[in-house]
This record gives sequence, structure tokens and C-alpha cells, in this order.
Amino acid sequence: MQSKSAVSAIIKNQSTDPLFTPPEAAEYLGVSVDTLSVWRCVGRYNIQFVKVGRLVKYRKSALDAFLDRRTQGGEA
Repeated sequence: MQSKSAVSAIIKNQSTDPLFTPPEAAEYLGVSVDTLSVWRCVGRYNIQFVKVGRLVKYRKSALDAFLDRRTQGGEA
């Protein structure tokens, strides 16, 4: 059984770095759920995800990191 402090840390992390379902993550990235699924299955992009059984979730920080890696250009 996890200690009370470990559970508190998980709850705190969830509030600061929420987990998104694939439809939520796809909407956040502006792609379809099918596209996100293909990327995950074939390894097209390295977007970290959490998987427990058949359940797939994406941390907001992983989605933000993906967007940062894909950002082109910059200030002139």
C-alpha cells in the first residue's frame, strides 16, 4: 500500500501536469485521434504516453515538449 505522502505527490502532480485522454490530446495538438494513434503505434514522433492495460493517457508536459520540439523559426 502506498504511503499517504506518495498519494499526495501523485495528486499534486496530476493537478500541475494533467493527464489527457487521446481525444483530449488530439484536440490539444490539432490532429485527429486516428493520427495520434498512428503516431503512437508506428513511432512517427516520440510523444511520451502513459499506458496501463489498454488505457492510454498523455501528460500535458509531454504534449508541450512535443510542440516545443516541432516549433520552427524564431524571433528575427
